[in-house]
Amino acid sequence: MDKRTIIFVVLMTATFYAVNHFLFPSKPTPAAPAPVVQTTAVPMTKAPAKSSSDEMLYVIQNKYQQLVVSNLGGAIAEINLPFQSKEHPDSVVRKIRVDTILEKDYPQKDRFPASAYQTYEGTFKEGTVDNYYPLLRRNVDPRFYAMSTQTTDPESANTVFKMTRLEKNVIQMKGTVSGTQITKTYALPEDDSAAPYSFDMMIEVSGNTQDLSLTTGVPEVEIVSGSSTQSLKYRMTRNQKGVVEQLSLPKTATSVSSIVPDWIANSNGFFAIILDPQTDMRSGFTAYKIPGQDVPTRLTIIDSEYDLYPADKYPGYDMRLPFKNSSGTYNFKVFAGPLAKNILEKNDAVYHGDYVAVQSFHGWFAFISEPFAKFLFFLMKIFYSVVHSWGFAIILLTIALRLMLYPLNAWSIKSTVKMQKLAPKLSQLQERYKKDPKKAQVEIMGLYKEHGVNPLGGCFPLLIQMPFLIGMFDLLKSTFELRGASFIPGWIDNLAAPDVVFTWHTPIWFFGSSFHLLPILLGVAMFFQQRMSATVPKDPSKMTDQQKQQRFMGNIMTVVFTVLFYNFPSGLNIYWLSSMLLGILQQWWMTKKIRLTS
Repeated sequence: MDKRTIIFVVLMTATFYAVNHFLFPSKPTPAAPAPVVQTTAVPMTKAPAKSSSDEMLYVIQNKYQQLVVSNLGGAIAEINLPFQSKEHPDSVVRKIRVDTILEKDYPQKDRFPASAYQTYEGTFKEGTVDNYYPLLRRNVDPRFYAMSTQTTDPESANTVFKMTRLEKNVIQMKGTVSGTQITKTYALPEDDSAAPYSFDMMIEVSGNTQDLSLTTGVPEVEIVSGSSTQSLKYRMTRNQKGVVEQLSLPKTATSVSSIVPDWIANSNGFFAIILDPQTDMRSGFTAYKIPGQDVPTRLTIIDSEYDLYPADKYPGYDMRLPFKNSSGTYNFKVFAGPLAKNILEKNDAVYHGDYVAVQSFHGWFAFISEPFAKFLFFLMKIFYSVVHSWGFAIILLTIALRLMLYPLNAWSIKSTVKMQKLAPKLSQLQERYKKDPKKAQVEIMGLYKEHGVNPLGGCFPLLIQMPFLIGMFDLLKSTFELRGASFIPGWIDNLAAPDVVFTWHTPIWFFGSSFHLLPILLGVAMFFQQRMSATVPKDPSKMTDQQKQQRFMGNIMTVVFTVLFYNFPSGLNIYWLSSMLLGILQQWWMTKKIRLTS
């Protein structure tokens, strides 16, 4: 690598992190002692199934949420979010393919609410078909409802509460759980646009609260790259800063002690339930793994005869906050909606809860992916504001990155052209010293040195681009704005999911029941790029065994990438395909230019 390239890499890295620090500064919070986190296994007891004849449902709603409150435990049985439509223009939740399938093929299972309910006007109604996205898993036992106040007694979830107040935006329930009197009041905000997808909850407790805890409920499944993307997070204050930690998904149950969380968040990747206590709670919280058979996802009914989405493959997770050992009034802010940055920022402006931090990345490569993902999303939003299409914004972002990395790619292409020119001489040396590999290696290295060629020169720019690819992968699999965003209607209808050219009924191994074209196009582009950049003779009869092996490995990598990207989000495939096509164009132009001047 020459000095100019080294200087460029150093300057680009320094500039990038400086810009990232300026655009996304850390937010200080009030000082607090550093907490100690401990985890221990906690068993979960079984409860008898509810009797549906005992259950009554009540609904309050606004233009962002429909809260379905049950008299069993005074808990929330459903949180339904209206789809973006003429009736709900302010909603940011778009329909995706799953919603269309359920509406068309399983309308009786697609009613919102799932059962008859009472309105604040005193009338009883049946649910309508496919107007909402179910944030919670539905038709489950009351112990898995949201905002359920439970004790260690499994019967406590089935306690019958009495509805004492029902208005347009307010509902109040009263009951006695294991001898403790509890009054719950749910209130939707008067100005729902100021803090969309949130509501207030007040719980008045009188009696023994030692074993009493509050549940988040179990979010519905969202599938990205062929698997669910559930995560459990909590915020705490450490060294005068708000720190968001991700909890490893428990195998059975996990208790986190010795901390008082600012809030806990139960997320499925694109949506979350954030339980934010405004009143002091007891330290710690507990997270439970719920078998998928106990909280089946709505996906299980799709082609159930083929077991396309087996319930046991998609377990649920519930988080619980313990109450203090004293009677009193406890206030909560509850966010239950999409993890869209502008929505979270609106809620932060009202509640000052730093909810936008739920979008923070965690894992082995988080220190790489998070700053790159934030920077890429910042650029992508700028492009979106110009073209008003997330698909074109991804393409423009790809062009911008190719321009930023132009010097590195140019250096790589020059190195590749030099290697191609040396290919005949390398073949002669390998043939001449095929019985003496050590001598061949010495001669080849001497040839490289004589012509100023670095055999690894073509690999380095690819490694430089890897942080962008990792950041882009994290960005596209977790950016709510891309969920349901259409690029080419009828083909690419959801940038956060694979493209769909056509579907069929009977699932096929690996392919499932739909065909994705973008990863195939990506494989073809990789094949041509690999052939263009190959440093072996075009005539296979003139190749040495080593060169034949090199071409074979290149072909294998093309197949591997095609398979790897087959179930990736279409937005990621568009990014990588656009990058490769631009790379092929740059390589063709520079190769032609270099050969004309040499």
